[in-house]
Amino acid sequence: MTLETVSTNRCFGGTQAVYRHASRATGTDMVFSVYLPPQAQQGPCPVVWYLSGLTCTHANVTEKGQFQRACAELGLIFIAPDTSPRGPDVPDDPAGGWDFGLGAGFYLDAIQEPWSDHYRMESYITGELPELVAANLPVVLDRQAITGHSMGGHGALTLALKNPGLWRSVSAFAPISSPMRCAWGEKALSNYLGPDRAAWRRHDATALLEDGARLPELLVDQGAADPFLDAQLKPELLEEACAKAGVPLTLRRQAGYDHSYYFIASFMDDHLRWHAERLRP
Repeated sequence: MTLETVSTNRCFGGTQAVYRHASRATGTDMVFSVYLPPQAQQGPCPVVWYLSGLTCTHANVTEKGQFQRACAELGLIFIAPDTSPRGPDVPDDPAGGWDFGLGAGFYLDAIQEPWSDHYRMESYITGELPELVAANLPVVLDRQAITGHSMGGHGALTLALKNPGLWRSVSAFAPISSPMRCAWGEKALSNYLGPDRAAWRRHDATALLEDGARLPELLVDQGAADPFLDAQLKPELLEEACAKAGVPLTLRRQAGYDHSYYFIASFMDDHLRWHAERLRP
């Protein structure tokens, strides 16, 4: 597997890069960004994976997340994949919605046509992309963390719950806590997976916790002024599920903050330092 360099920029002594490659998981070209801190010039570094939310690409957090300075200080590689496959042959929401299809892969492997040919983001994030990164970049494979925003927060939680030990630490910004119980999730899960709600449980953090999956601990920030808070995100459901499962959860409700990258940038430094402590040798 080879990487095509799309761009590189010097940044805080390190390099902010964007790469493209042909994906066997999605059957399309995929693009992702990587920040290599100055320490990567001396040898392999630990990795923080960031999964983005609805409508986003790798570019949103790369340009607005303000993670590079902290990663340069802490010696962290920061990797931001895309949110879905893209290309002329990739189907989109036939109704033209922004919350399904392109930009809304929900970090699962679709089993329903026509989505199953390309929408295989779970296999891409947990298998193909880490393999590609390990073959081409100076990463420490046993020192990885994962975080994400909104749909990407859902992805970080569910993928970590289903793959214990793959990531040492997990956090999220305003995650979709229970896709089975919100309109965004119900639309995506029914189209990608079909009508059997029992099959949806593998892709719902609260259900995974109820069914026995566990995390060592979890950090979540949620804007209290988020317009999607009550109808779509429902952090109280995650809070309840973690309490019942005995999973230590730090849920910080941030007064006045919304769902935007202004919110993410405000607390990105906290999350990176939290992960750095858990990624120490």
